[in-house]
Amino acid sequence: MTDFHWEKLGEDGAARLGRLHTAHGALQTPAFMPVGTAATVKAMTPEAVAATGAEILLGNTYHLMLRPTAERVERLGGLHRFMNWPGPILTDSGGFQVMSLSKLRKMSEEGVTFQSHLDGSKHVLTPERSMEIQRMLDADITMAFDECTPYPASERQAEESMRLSMRWALRSKEAFAERPGYGLFGIVQGSTYEALRADSATRLREIGFDGYAVGGLAVGEGQAEMFRVLDFTTPLLPGNRPRYLMGVGKPADIVGAVLRGIDMFDCVLPTRSGRTGQAFTRHGPVNIRNARHQDDPRPLDEACSCPACRQYSRAYLHHLARSGEVLGLMLMTWHNLHYYQDLMRGLRAAIAERRLSAFAADFAERQAAGDIAPL
Repeated sequence: MTDFHWEKLGEDGAARLGRLHTAHGALQTPAFMPVGTAATVKAMTPEAVAATGAEILLGNTYHLMLRPTAERVERLGGLHRFMNWPGPILTDSGGFQVMSLSKLRKMSEEGVTFQSHLDGSKHVLTPERSMEIQRMLDADITMAFDECTPYPASERQAEESMRLSMRWALRSKEAFAERPGYGLFGIVQGSTYEALRADSATRLREIGFDGYAVGGLAVGEGQAEMFRVLDFTTPLLPGNRPRYLMGVGKPADIVGAVLRGIDMFDCVLPTRSGRTGQAFTRHGPVNIRNARHQDDPRPLDEACSCPACRQYSRAYLHHLARSGEVLGLMLMTWHNLHYYQDLMRGLRAAIAERRLSAFAADFAERQAAGDIAPL
């Protein structure tokens, strides 16, 4: 079986072109991972997700441990077989969801005791239990268990949170079951404080991980602040390992982060927006529910080859959205995921040809021009 490793195939400034090898196949980077929180990308079949060009999905420890349970998924052959996705899967450790969704949380050095948001049942999630659950799910990429530092946080709060996450990172590494083709990522914390981010990165490098994520961003700090933190954080990470910016983001966020050396992304935005009538296009976002689309025969994006753009008009998509038809959710979600994968394909080609600056400038110009109504 292939060992888990990332190889750099090209670069343009700080941006990197690469390939990540896992137990369930390889993926090209920079990569965007559609979010399949509960073992499904909402409103999409696995075949449709693959047709967009996605090579890796994200699942979530918190949701899957509660329903249907990791034990059941393991008995049924693992997450790949369970959800009919043969390619690589990354699982979030569950720490963020414990903090944001669960009830009556009690955090200690050991871990977090909480009540399920579904039925109030009591659960304990520790670094060791998180590693066990992610192994039972058969995740190709396991994330270390951490506390997602709230924003804003004082420097003292951020330091205490980061140091706890680093202690949990060591326990995660010690509990992780090493297997060919499977990797464990550490998560850099420290809020917006440069010294704390540097301390966190140093501690993670000393522990040693197969990849390094930047956590605690896209939590309300704004794009400029996020880029500022990436400017001093990304260079601290090993150059021969993949770099993952968690929970990001809007297309402009992704372009800016790739320019700063990030390789992997995930976000619910393309799927969630698709279900609420917002499309991402080369000319900026489009609210298909807006009345100006009701007689428009054009596609959402004339340059897009997804089924929504090839076979349906804006007028029809507008009708579906305003009528609450399920097909509208499916087509809009499909388009958004296809757009995101098109963006990643464009970024990879630009890095390979060392024209990323021009690509980013053209992207920004088109987005700023906006979606123009027909004459």
